[in-house]
Amino acid sequence: MVRVLITYYSRSGNTEKMAKFVADGVLKEKKVEVEVKPVKDVQVEELLDADGIIIGSPTYYGSMASEIKKLLDDSIKFHGKLDGKIGGAFSSSGNIGGGNETTILNILKALLIHGMIVQGTPRGDHYGPVAIKEPDERSKKLCIEYGLRIAKLVLKLAHA
Repeated sequence: MVRVLITYYSRSGNTEKMAKFVADGVLKEKKVEVEVKPVKDVQVEELLDADGIIIGSPTYYGSMASEIKKLLDDSIKFHGKLDGKIGGAFSSSGNIGGGNETTILNILKALLIHGMIVQGTPRGDHYGPVAIKEPDERSKKLCIEYGLRIAKLVLKLAHA
């Protein structure tokens, strides 16, 4: 069975809620296992065991939380070993124009440098789901759709 790891940092609980919604989407694909963990509980070695890695962060000054950045910085010791895995990102912020897209793109850049595969979406939040403050129904729907899209891609590539 293939496995998706969703990790996140959340001070207010909003990014954690998004992580759980993304996991709900992954679980719609019955042949994919999902594990949701706060980044403080993730050992960098766990990235090697996942077929898909989805990272969520609040937006701080237009970028990811330092806790997320630390995981990505620590992952350098596995440079090249995450090649071909599926990656994704999501973000929450305090207001519109708060930097959600730049946060997601910063996370995705790190995943792309690892050689990971990232899938966008032609509708909704193109780079990954975003929420302004607490996730609303729109954000919840997009998180679930995103989780399902990634689960399907992980499964497709696992059987290629």
